[in-house]
Amino acid sequence: MENREEIKIEGSAVEDNTMAAEDLTAADDSITAGNSAAAKRPAISRGDYIRVKILHSNDTEIVQYSGDPELFPDDRIIVSTRYGNAVARIQGRLTNKENIDDSEIDLKKLIRKASDEDLFRYEENTKREVKAFKLCLGKIKEQNLEMKLVQAHYLIDEPKILFFFTAESRVDFRELVKELVSVFRMRIELRQIGVRDESRILGGIGVCGRTLCCHSFADKLEPVSIKMAKEQNLTLNSMKISGPCGRLLCCLSYEYGTYCALKRNMPSEGTRIPVKGKVLKILEINILVKIVKLISEDGRIFNITFDELYRDEKSGTWKIKKTLDL
Repeated sequence: MENREEIKIEGSAVEDNTMAAEDLTAADDSITAGNSAAAKRPAISRGDYIRVKILHSNDTEIVQYSGDPELFPDDRIIVSTRYGNAVARIQGRLTNKENIDDSEIDLKKLIRKASDEDLFRYEENTKREVKAFKLCLGKIKEQNLEMKLVQAHYLIDEPKILFFFTAESRVDFRELVKELVSVFRMRIELRQIGVRDESRILGGIGVCGRTLCCHSFADKLEPVSIKMAKEQNLTLNSMKISGPCGRLLCCLSYEYGTYCALKRNMPSEGTRIPVKGKVLKILEINILVKIVKLISEDGRIFNITFDELYRDEKSGTWKIKKTLDL
């Protein structure tokens, strides 16, 4: 969804990690025994658009609340996804829905509020997924398949296991599926995902020292280009601007719009400015410190502030207020 920074969420904090199986029991107890605490949270109103996080994949989806049953932020619910029904956590409601184009919202269906039985089944499935993952991994090694297994996931409402994997090319896994079906005696689906989706599922620590954006708070995996790094005057060393997934850092897109907006009111790099019969060329525009770096014809470097640079209204050319020693 475009303009992700304009979407506001009211309720619990957006940043979180997928809840581990051992934490679910404690969470369930707090939900059951915490009705008084829930009353202090802002209830979701009928017709509200709410953002939810799918527990097993860390994907975020938008659901329109019908008003039944009563829901609060942090509640667990069952929602429909492209792979089947899944347990999700309510992050909060969208407070600026009017700024979002309906055509950009892929609404998911709220099936029901997660019951104690649902949460118990989810906990048991999480334990079973560990065994399923190890078994599938062994089968992959036996068949020498060029694929990396990322996750095994049991669906909450139907007898089916999803195995997510990454691969550099197309993989013929038909024999693998047959063997898995003979072992588990239920429907098996293998889904190839991208390396960014892999990081979203597994998580990790970024170069900033914080949990990966895609795993914690980011709602959608927005396209990121090398142009975004150039506009922010960042080094184009791939080791410094790439994440653990090997792709460009998601955070390159966060301030890109601000940089572009500020640079619209400034001359572009390479612009030549006449000063005292000589010509200075703009080498760099530093948005953060508001400094423009210029180079003279004889190679001397000059730094001026944004306030010392202006556009002449009559000629339309850029000029410098500051007196330079040329």
